[in-house]
Amino acid sequence: MRAKEQMQRIMTALKLTVNEKKTRIARVPKESFDFLGYTIGRCYSPRTGRAFIGTWPSRKSMRVICEEIAALTRRHCYRKPASAIVGEINRKLQGWGNYFCLGAVSRAYRAVDNQARHRLRQWLNGKHRSRGVHPVRYPATYLHEKLGLLQLERRTRNLPWATA
Repeated sequence: MRAKEQMQRIMTALKLTVNEKKTRIARVPKESFDFLGYTIGRCYSPRTGRAFIGTWPSRKSMRVICEEIAALTRRHCYRKPASAIVGEINRKLQGWGNYFCLGAVSRAYRAVDNQARHRLRQWLNGKHRSRGVHPVRYPATYLHEKLGLLQLERRTRNLPWATA
């Protein structure tokens, strides 16, 4: 309880208010917590298997970016050209990727990349009315090389701290 009281005093001195409903004491090695879109908790090194305290994008932040991508590829956007949709998606991905570039992000980037490809394929199939039993499939090479869809996972390939 002393830690919470000490934090209250510091926050009062800084003229900040503390949300009592959200504030809790977390025992970091045993449990993780979310802060500013990151989850902070125990990670394991893929090379050595040793445990360390690390960060990764929270489930909520991943859900939010996936919902934003879905909003950009709704039916009401069929009249827009594909280049405009890809440009909007790329801006979202770039901003999200720049914010979440620290910690073990490879799995999160892979999940967001998969969602972006999936939603863009759905949008293209709907726009070109290729639904039905055998809709036209757009391979990842077409989406990334021809349309220019950003691939977050490639950005971390050479960064040693981002592999998980």
